[in-house]
Amino acid sequence: MNQKHFLFKLIALGTVCLVLLTCQKDNQPLVYKNPNAPIEERVDDLLSRMTLEEKFWQLFMIPGDLSDGKEKYKHGIFGFQVATKSTTSNESEQLLDYSEGGSALNTAELINDIQKYFVEETRLGIPIIPFDEALHGLIRKEATAFPQAIGLAASFNTPLMDTVAAAIATEVRSRGIRQNLSPVINIARDVRWGRVEETYGEDPFLTSKMAVSYISAFEKRGVIATPKHFIANVGDGGRDSYPIHYNQRLLEEIYLPAFKASIQEAGASSIMTAYNSVDGSPATSNNWLLQEKLKTKWGFDGFVISDAGATGGANVLHFTSKDYAESTKQAIEGGLDVIFQTSYDHYPLFFDAFEKGMIDESSINKAVKRVLKAKFKLGLFENPYVDIEALKKDSAISQHRELAKLAAQESIVLLKNESQTLPFSKDIKSIAVIGPEAKEARLGGYSGPGNKPVSILEGIQHEVSQNITINYSKGVERISESFVAIPKENLSHVKNGKQVSGLEAEYYNNITLEGTPALSRTDDNIDFRWTLFSPDQQKINQDYYSARWKGNLIAPQSGPIEIGFKGDDGYRLYINDELVIDNWKKQTVQQITTPYHFEKGQSYDLKVEFFSTTGNVWFKMIWNAGIDNDWEDGISKAVAQAKKSDVALVCVGIEEGEFRDRAFLSLPGHQEELIKQVTATGIPTIVILVGGSAITMENWQHEVDAILDVWYPGDEGGNAIAETLFGNYNPAGRLPITFPIHESQLPLYYNHKPTGRGDDYLNLTGKPLYPFGFGLSYTQFEYSNLQFDKDIITTSESCLVTLKVTNTGPYDGDEVVQLYIKDEYASVARPIMELKGFQRIHLKKGETKEVSFEITPDLLSMLDKNLKWVVEPGDFRIMIGSSSLDIKLRSILTVK
Repeated sequence: MNQKHFLFKLIALGTVCLVLLTCQKDNQPLVYKNPNAPIEERVDDLLSRMTLEEKFWQLFMIPGDLSDGKEKYKHGIFGFQVATKSTTSNESEQLLDYSEGGSALNTAELINDIQKYFVEETRLGIPIIPFDEALHGLIRKEATAFPQAIGLAASFNTPLMDTVAAAIATEVRSRGIRQNLSPVINIARDVRWGRVEETYGEDPFLTSKMAVSYISAFEKRGVIATPKHFIANVGDGGRDSYPIHYNQRLLEEIYLPAFKASIQEAGASSIMTAYNSVDGSPATSNNWLLQEKLKTKWGFDGFVISDAGATGGANVLHFTSKDYAESTKQAIEGGLDVIFQTSYDHYPLFFDAFEKGMIDESSINKAVKRVLKAKFKLGLFENPYVDIEALKKDSAISQHRELAKLAAQESIVLLKNESQTLPFSKDIKSIAVIGPEAKEARLGGYSGPGNKPVSILEGIQHEVSQNITINYSKGVERISESFVAIPKENLSHVKNGKQVSGLEAEYYNNITLEGTPALSRTDDNIDFRWTLFSPDQQKINQDYYSARWKGNLIAPQSGPIEIGFKGDDGYRLYINDELVIDNWKKQTVQQITTPYHFEKGQSYDLKVEFFSTTGNVWFKMIWNAGIDNDWEDGISKAVAQAKKSDVALVCVGIEEGEFRDRAFLSLPGHQEELIKQVTATGIPTIVILVGGSAITMENWQHEVDAILDVWYPGDEGGNAIAETLFGNYNPAGRLPITFPIHESQLPLYYNHKPTGRGDDYLNLTGKPLYPFGFGLSYTQFEYSNLQFDKDIITTSESCLVTLKVTNTGPYDGDEVVQLYIKDEYASVARPIMELKGFQRIHLKKGETKEVSFEITPDLLSMLDKNLKWVVEPGDFRIMIGSSSLDIKLRSILTVK
């Protein structure tokens, strides 16, 4: 600690003691404990009493509780993500495991116990902010799981989002949780990104409207919302956390609007930064983003938190600082307020910068003030505890179940319906329900266990009469593996004269396996992803090393087994001292296997050698032993069930998620083959898509009769889907993302700017498979009578647009009326069209309703050449339709 910093601490401590003595003498309450004092005065008073350690801990948040020892937290803490049940022995995995937890009552009681310690036993009595995730429902037991975020966006219904978010916020608040690390409002312009499911889609206007509805509901109910990830969390190739190099125009027009609306319209009290870098600077320490744009220009007075582990990312990921202390300095001085980590044990890495006096004192104080202000605004100093008795009487969850079903119904998108295959005829006697997806009731990413989620099969069973037979067949698994990592049960080596499981491993800080190993250990098997780190950060180079594994392999069966590797090349395989695979070169990631004859139960000497010269390594030793490739038999059984049914329902799905980006958008495994063979029976076939992103389907979509995209529909998804299939609900969801024909078209989105030539490829159209805003109904709608109250307006005036919509079909149903605007001529290139309004309306068959949109200057504004928001005089094409490619009415509005 330098002399200046030590003197600062000494003076601060003396001041605290003097103030405390004065207050005690005058028998007056401390200002910060006076509920009648202005919050700013309370914050200043409390800040003046805090030591450096106490300030640091108000800027540090982790998952956990007090089970690892109260003494560790004597200086306080920002808050905990309360872990009420351990599910793994690995600490970091345990604390970030969202699938488990105690009951609502357990959680509330634990939070009260934790608060009691901080309020009554720490020196200053600063309460914590308990935080959690609630993207589409709180991720804990007994909480309602609503449709995944992308499904809620597909409803195109902000009043519904208001109601759903209010229900989620109520469940969150009832447990004592006061901050929600949601929503995800990144713009999903590349559907290869694994986190598209968490977003509200590709459009900034739709995303902004959904975000405002969601966030407002939480903030009004005393729960801090945390829109994320500021500013983008996906880069080239649709890859998670990839660096972005967007110019300011693109940021202002596409990526910033939802965040700005979340703050200025919805009143978000917190915001989370992204992992990636923005134009070379980590988002967590990006001064332009956090200081200039967010806090100064937008006037954000809440606090900024990092994504989990991102503060040190400047060091270990982006290499823009030499160590964690420097990363901490850059972040706090760059505008970050709270460091989010995954373990208490990480704190020394960041406190180091505080203790050494590396961080500007005013930056620390500003960050602490933002946190304290939030805690005072939440009323935590006066009311830190959960009302347990009220929670025991709470029946909100049972009331929310019907809402979950409605939300699921409104999210369903009917993509195809040839010959009115849906809804099911009243005459059908049997249904083949095919696919494990029908039984799984998957909820999607950032979900808890759900509250008794209903599967598709269960929903159909609830819906059908006794006269209808359900013929279920599993068909094929979603994922089909031809090779697996050789398991530790088949690997062993001799250690201290005894045979032990796993392989003897030696790692070298060179690529020639020379000299003394820098690290020797036992590895259970060879299945590694050293993408961000080396095999050992302390002992092994990040990107220039070699390794050797030795031991014995026990054959599980007799006969030829394909054995080899999948991953970065630069490897050799020896079996019984025979060189079986020689790929001692660096070229690319590939899979190389070779057949080798084994005898069951026999032990074979094994040696594997590997080297890497650039890091970012995947390396897995694989074989095809023990693979149960019964997919052909599964398809045969599914076909048999289809042949004895009146209709076939094939339920298929995709794999995706955080750091699970998809290079291929087709259905994984053998699901496409399953669909094709079922349709080949001639039985009417309906495909239900389960997943949170786009799926390519050119290989089979023309052969099926109907397609429903149900996203991840939540607890009541099965019942919602069944009611839709049988016509008790008429679907009207719309796509919030563009579905491409092929991955080669990506990124593909509707609101691009004019190309200068055309959209097409030599051998493929530039048009999508299904456009943004698309969705069918069991009925038909006619649009007519487009009228403006004024054809010509000034740049400061608004215009009212009206039209009529008539349900001309045989069913009652919803229609989503969409307003798009095109600036005919502008000083800079403008998008070919932009969504600027939408309304979901319900019409009985034969009914006509008038729909109106107010076109305000905000909807007509654009960034001029000087990056100033203006309304330029000229003509604007006003387009009304049922999707971005199905415009029903259009006219010109002139601005003078």
